[in-house]
Amino acid sequence: MAASEAAPLAKTGGLADVVGALPKALTELGHEVAVVLPRYGSISLEGAWPAAEKLRVQLGANGFVYDLWEKRVNGTRFFFMECPVLFDRPGLYNSGGRDYSDNHLRFAAFCHGVLSVLRHLFNADLLHLHDWQTALCAAYFRTRLALDPMIGRTKTVYTIHNLDYQGRFSSAEFAELGLDSWLLKPAFLEYFGDVTFMKAGIVFSDAVTTVSPRYAREIQTPEFGSGLDGVLRAHSGKLTGILNGCDYSEWDPRNDPYIARKYDATHLDGKRDCKLDLLLELGLDQEHLDRPLIGMVTRLAQQKGIDLFIEIADALFANDDVALAVLGSGDPAYEEFFRQLAVRYPGRVAGHIGYNNKLAHQIEAGADVFLMPSRFEPCGLNQMYSLRYGTVPIVRATGGLDDTVTGDTGFKFFAYAPVDLLLAIRAALYEWKNDPAAWQMRVKRGMEQDFSWRASAAAYSGLYGRLLG
Repeated sequence: MAASEAAPLAKTGGLADVVGALPKALTELGHEVAVVLPRYGSISLEGAWPAAEKLRVQLGANGFVYDLWEKRVNGTRFFFMECPVLFDRPGLYNSGGRDYSDNHLRFAAFCHGVLSVLRHLFNADLLHLHDWQTALCAAYFRTRLALDPMIGRTKTVYTIHNLDYQGRFSSAEFAELGLDSWLLKPAFLEYFGDVTFMKAGIVFSDAVTTVSPRYAREIQTPEFGSGLDGVLRAHSGKLTGILNGCDYSEWDPRNDPYIARKYDATHLDGKRDCKLDLLLELGLDQEHLDRPLIGMVTRLAQQKGIDLFIEIADALFANDDVALAVLGSGDPAYEEFFRQLAVRYPGRVAGHIGYNNKLAHQIEAGADVFLMPSRFEPCGLNQMYSLRYGTVPIVRATGGLDDTVTGDTGFKFFAYAPVDLLLAIRAALYEWKNDPAAWQMRVKRGMEQDFSWRASAAAYSGLYGRLLG
C-alpha cells in the first residue's frame, strides 16, 4: 500500500485511519502487507533501519536524493521515503492555511519512492494506492515501467477517499512530473486546461474503489462527481464501493479509557454517568441531564452541512428544550458562529474549537443524539462510533451515512434543506421525550451493529483475488 498518511504516524483525516487499520486486518486474513509513507519530520525513525540510501529521482529540471527506511509499527511493515527538503515541514500538505506550492513535485517524487520499494524491497503481487497523492504511481507504472520484468505483472488498485481532493495543478507544471507529453490529454491527465493527479489513478489502475457503495454510485453523477463524473462513468466497469471499517479497539464504550464509566448494550447505566461528565466538562447546565443533548464532532466545512445547521439553530434553541456539545475546527466563519451561539445560549451550547481526542470520546459517550447533516459523505466514521456508543445518529441520507444508518437505528433526512434537517432533529427529540421504550430499543439495535474492519478487509481480499486470478 502507498499513502500520504497513516495512523498513528501522521494524520489529518479519515485516510490515516483506513491506512492504519486495513493492513492489520488484511494480515489477519493471511496477506503479507507493507505500507509506504513519506517520512515527515514528525515521524520518528527510532527502531527503524536503513533499507536503501542515496537514491535519486529526476523530475524535469528538479533532482532529489532520498533514503528509504524500514520499521515495524503495530505489527505492520512500513517503509519511509526520507527526503527532508520535500517532507520535513510544519504540515503534511500545507502551512498557515495555504497549500505548499510544490505539492506536485513532493508527491510525484514520493510516487517514484513507492515504485523503488516495489522494484527492489517488496516485490508485491498487488499495489494498492490511496488518494491523489499516490495516483501518479499508476501512470508511471503503466507507461515508463510497463515492460519492467521485475514488476510487470503487478496489479494496481486505486482508492478514492474523497473526490473533492483531486491533486489539481497548472498544466505548466506538467513538465516537472517526468511524464510523456501525450498524457496531457482529456483521456488521461488533462482537466479543463489543468492537470489532475486523480485521473491517473482512475485511468491507469486495474481497479478503482471508493469508501462506500452509495458513494461509488453518487460520484458518477454531476451532483457529486466534482467534474470527474464523466471519467468515472467511462471506467465504471472497474469501479466498486467498499465500506470503511471501524476500529473498535479505540471506539467502544466497553473499554474506552477516556469516558467516565464503561457500559454496553445490556448495561446502559454508565451512559448517564458519561452524560453528566460531559456536562461538567463543558460547563453546560446540569439540568440537561434529563433533557436531550445533541453532540457534534466535525470538520467545520460546508461539506459537513454546517450551513444547514446555521439556518435552523435559532429556531431549534428558541422552541426546543435541547442542548448542544460541539467539537471541531475549520472555516473561520463557522468557528465564529459556534462561539456566538454559545454566547446567545449560555448553559445550553458549549464546545471546543480545535481537536481534542478525549473530548471526542466524551461527546460520543455523553450525548443522546449525534448530528451529521453532510452535503456529501464518502463514508464517515462518527456515525459508526455513535451507533456503538448508543448515541443515536441524525444524518443526511448520502454516501456512507445512508449505507450505515437505517430507520431502525437512527434518523435520516433526504433533501439538502434546512427544514428537512429541523424536522429530522425534532422527530428524534419527540421519540426521546415521549417514547423511552422505543428509544431504548433503537439505542440497543444501533449498539449491536458491527462495522469492524473484518468485513471491509474480506471485501478487499476478494477484489485482490479476482484481479490476480
